[in-house]
Amino acid sequence: MLASKVSFLLSRSLPFHPRAFSTEAKPENNVNFQIYRFSQEKRKPYMQTYQVNMNECGPMVLDALIKIKNEQDPTLTFRRSCREGICGSCAMNIAGTNTLACLQPVKTAKTSGQVTIYPLPHMPIVKDLIPDLTHFYEQHKLIRPWLELTPEQMKSDRETYQSKADRKKLDGLYECILCACCSTACPSYWWSEGGKNDYLGPAILLQAYRWVSDTRDSQTKERLKELADGPFKLYKCHTIMNCAKVCPKHLNPGRAIANLKRLSAHI
Repeated sequence: MLASKVSFLLSRSLPFHPRAFSTEAKPENNVNFQIYRFSQEKRKPYMQTYQVNMNECGPMVLDALIKIKNEQDPTLTFRRSCREGICGSCAMNIAGTNTLACLQPVKTAKTSGQVTIYPLPHMPIVKDLIPDLTHFYEQHKLIRPWLELTPEQMKSDRETYQSKADRKKLDGLYECILCACCSTACPSYWWSEGGKNDYLGPAILLQAYRWVSDTRDSQTKERLKELADGPFKLYKCHTIMNCAKVCPKHLNPGRAIANLKRLSAHI
């Protein structure tokens, strides 16, 4: 019985095709990666080209960078962590656009067989593709990115209730991973040199709107007053919308900023 069933299944299987198991090597798919290099020792930045056979590499730009670092140049320096578009560490300028290297396919980034990679623009550079985000994180701290509860809420032994409708208001806001792609693509942010009292930029303002929109927070009016204090923190946005164009999470910081302006006008 078993032998007859096996014979039947073999007779119904697809015919063997010798090319399906071919060991013939694929032709090389070489891509040149022109990468920005800078170190404190050499002082002067320069571009360095590396060649990678993409048949021996993963499909994303980050895969190629890791392969270059592992096999060609261990001094090449860049940030990376999750490789899943969650941490925001590998944000850089690839083929002229700010994006995450782990989400950017090489095939859509190359032009004439070459991919050009720079660090995020208009930021101090620590080394190679690593920008100094100290000021960026200081601005983030300025908006108090945590829930401000009332004394009664703090003393309560129960959770602070939030309806499903109120929770839905946070969609499109909480997903921000603070990669800084949007802020470093914003000309208004490039021109801001006044420290904490100057323009906060699209990433930080989107984060600010996330906490303003949270119905569990007790300091909504105070948050809006702080953002509206002075002409620059919030109102330096000119709605250029580069922020929404480059966001790797497909968020819309420009809309969040417009909502903050509308709300601050009524406090």
